[in-house]
Amino acid sequence: MSATFLKDLFKGQSYDADQFFLIAGPCVVENEELVMEIGEKVSTLCKNLGIAYVFKASYRKANRTSANSFTGIGDDTGMELIKKVGTTFKVPTTSDIHAHDEAAIAAKYIDILQIPAFLCRQTDLLLAAAATGKIVNVKKGQFLSGASMKFAVDKIRLAGNDKVMLTERGNTFGYQDLVVDYRNIPAMAENGVPVIMDCTHSLQQPNQTSGITGGNPQLIETIAKAAIATGANGLFIETHPIPAQAKSDGANMLPLDKLAPLLEKLVRLRRAVI
Repeated sequence: MSATFLKDLFKGQSYDADQFFLIAGPCVVENEELVMEIGEKVSTLCKNLGIAYVFKASYRKANRTSANSFTGIGDDTGMELIKKVGTTFKVPTTSDIHAHDEAAIAAKYIDILQIPAFLCRQTDLLLAAAATGKIVNVKKGQFLSGASMKFAVDKIRLAGNDKVMLTERGNTFGYQDLVVDYRNIPAMAENGVPVIMDCTHSLQQPNQTSGITGGNPQLIETIAKAAIATGANGLFIETHPIPAQAKSDGANMLPLDKLAPLLEKLVRLRRAVI
């Protein structure tokens, strides 16, 4: 794996290629108070543990089960707040984009353009993200193997951008569950890119008849430990002070106060397996 662009991304942080990095934050920008609280607490925690950190929040949730679900507080406001977190706490930021015409706009505010799993085959979206020159993190579709993600990587590289990351987030299992195949981590790493494990979305129980996605957050630690053991370069964990009150994906987020003990365990595990 070439880590050149990661060194640039984490300039100013204590980046160690042998240590995992963390992408973490709330599912969606709910308000300024929330993103600033999470950004401050997680950046401080990661600095103390020697973990490079990327703040994550969606400025808009375009993929919701119900038409009545919360989608955001407005694109411009959401992106401005994400940028404020990055500037205030001196960390890079990421958010997902949903259409090709969003790429150039979002690139003015964030450092990593995230491609949602359901859109990982959308050529125009991948090419538009690549054209910004930003790092592009493509989440593997729930319907794809790790090996098949080489085509997403190829599209971005052929557009002249070599700053690509891939994220594993489980595969569809029946109609309303996901399962993680850890063979996908080394398979995606064969593309010479950093591979990230999404420890929270991989525990979703989508398409519930209630109209609200379910989840199994009690297994976040299990998913994270297995990812570290199988060579993931980074972890993606959505977190919230009170997940039950979150406006999106609360059923599979990690309570903010449980992040520190989890990361401490994972740092020790990483030292044991490298």
